[in-house]
Amino acid sequence: MIEASTTEIWIVILGMAAGTFLIRFSFLGLVGDRPLPAWLLRLLRYTPVAVLPAVVAPMLLGAKAETDPLRLFCAAVTIIVGVWTKNVLWAILTGLGLFFGLGAFLG
Repeated sequence: MIEASTTEIWIVILGMAAGTFLIRFSFLGLVGDRPLPAWLLRLLRYTPVAVLPAVVAPMLLGAKAETDPLRLFCAAVTIIVGVWTKNVLWAILTGLGLFFGLGAFLG
C-alpha cells in the first residue's frame, strides 16, 4: 500500500478541485449565454448515458467487485427501466431504491 503525507493528499485534492473548476468554467464562464452549436448539443445529450455505465460497471465487474445476485438483479432491472422509460433519472432511482430496499429487507 502506498502511503501519502497529508500535504500530498491536499495537493491532489486542490489540483482536482482546480481541474473540475476549469472544466465547468469552460462551459459556464467562457460560453456564457451564447448558443452552442447544434452538433455539440446533440453530443451532450449522450453524456448521462455514457457516465452511468462508467460508474456502475466497476461495482459489478471490477477486480474487487462483489458479484452477488442482488447487485446483478438490480443492475438488470435498472437497464430494463432505462430502456423502457428512456429516462436515466428513473433508471438510477429505480436501481438505487431496489438495491437499498432489497438489501435492507434481505439483510
